[in-house]
Amino acid sequence: MKIGILTSGGDCQALNAAMYGVVKGLYKRFGKKAEIYGIKNGYTGLIEGKYEKMKCSDFENILKMGGTILGSSRQPFKKINEEYKDGKTKVQCMIENYKNMGLESLIILGGNGSHKTANLLSEEGLNIITLPKTIDNDIYGTDMTFGFASAIDRATEYMDNLKSTAVSHNRVFIVEVMGNKAGWLTINAGIATGADVILIPEIPYDIKVVKEHIHKKISQGKKGIIIAVAEGILTLEESKLSKKQFKEKRAKEEISDSAQNLEKQLQNEIDAEVRRSVIGHIQRGGQPSAYDRVLASRLGAEAAQLIAKKQFGYMVAIKNGVIEKCLLKDIAGKKKTISTDEEILVQAEMLDICLGR
Repeated sequence: MKIGILTSGGDCQALNAAMYGVVKGLYKRFGKKAEIYGIKNGYTGLIEGKYEKMKCSDFENILKMGGTILGSSRQPFKKINEEYKDGKTKVQCMIENYKNMGLESLIILGGNGSHKTANLLSEEGLNIITLPKTIDNDIYGTDMTFGFASAIDRATEYMDNLKSTAVSHNRVFIVEVMGNKAGWLTINAGIATGADVILIPEIPYDIKVVKEHIHKKISQGKKGIIIAVAEGILTLEESKLSKKQFKEKRAKEEISDSAQNLEKQLQNEIDAEVRRSVIGHIQRGGQPSAYDRVLASRLGAEAAQLIAKKQFGYMVAIKNGVIEKCLLKDIAGKKKTISTDEEILVQAEMLDICLGR
């Protein structure tokens, strides 16, 4: 029973915990018959045929470790059919190396782009099972992705620490949180830290509404304003532009990111100093939370069950607290974003948080 494992795309917490769950489950079901092959650096390793046979002990003490012991990389889906070597495309190289390794199945831990490639490999006849990882929580078909809860903790701790400085100096801090297309991380971390304004990609913001809300807070005696913004936010005006027009506008205004754009809009308009702070990659690093360790281990164990049952072409998911499986073809290429009437948004506004609308 030869099983390959790889971790693809950006890293996040609990990748190791998920592999721990997979391997524990496989050895529970198959004992020494299970042969585990760790594929190095994501799809790149599968393309280049870089892997190693691993022992159960290699996974023994990794439950709480951040990052991934196998390494990861990005292989954009739109380039996956490009010619790579000797007239073969990257996909053809992956299929060839899968067969050369003699694998009976391949477990892929990845995000949205990784799932599109996984589905393609499944359609090509490979025995694929996937696990949903990303701090953005934007994978369709699952209520939660592992890495998400840990990232909320990181972003919340960062903003909590920043808040004391904001209060001490009576400043307005714009805090950029990761999330280019989906605002799950920003809305959750923003509520957790008691942010005054939360801006997400799904709701183009009206700068007049944001200014009015900040003015109201200051007039009420509030010291230290926190504005949590996802990296992919747009103004109402920007949301109506084409991609080309948007890039031209930002280049003309010499604006590199959306948080800087908001900072520029608020400077000299607010009776307080406005500062911008970017949390960055620490949101994806460090030890996973207890929740993520449990979730990832459960998902991994279920992946082992699917292998035992010879059920392939699925992503393991969690829905309403229950571990389930989803057909890859039904979820690949779809993104789970926040609808404008999502319950959490209504509740945020009840907490007197401005969403820019």
